[in-house]
Amino acid sequence: MALIEKWYNKGNRNYEVIEMAKNYERILAPVDGGEDTMPVLDRAIELAKQNGSHLDILNVIQVTQFNRNYGNAVSADTVYKLTDQTKEILETLKQTAIKQGLSDVSIHMRFGNPKKIIAQEFPNDHNDDLIVIGATGLSAVERLVVGSVTNYVVRVAKPDVLIVK
Repeated sequence: MALIEKWYNKGNRNYEVIEMAKNYERILAPVDGGEDTMPVLDRAIELAKQNGSHLDILNVIQVTQFNRNYGNAVSADTVYKLTDQTKEILETLKQTAIKQGLSDVSIHMRFGNPKKIIAQEFPNDHNDDLIVIGATGLSAVERLVVGSVTNYVVRVAKPDVLIVK
């Protein structure tokens, strides 16, 4: 942690404020392609630039959700196409980060439960010390069925969590 010294003037008096600021080394930005994606990415890029941090951009594909909803009718070809589309989106997001001046950025795709992967598995595997996540990534109905990933991440994750609204 670093100490940040700030001075401000109130009336005829000067006040010194000392704040503690944590320097984050690895920042995780989980994205799902929803409306929160760009605000989350922009905030994560801003923080990574301020801290000189590595940025991990992650998308988690939950194939089991498709199988439940479509009665195991999701073919390998469909999953392959979804994977290709996701790679293209992630590469575009990476290029966005690079264009904004961030050079240390990686993209990742995982299959499985987004809650567990974002809150525990990925940060443990990559030593992320901050997760920047959107307030909601699902519709209201999906949140009722699947539950809020953000809510789970806030409760379970060991790294600090920043919620972007």
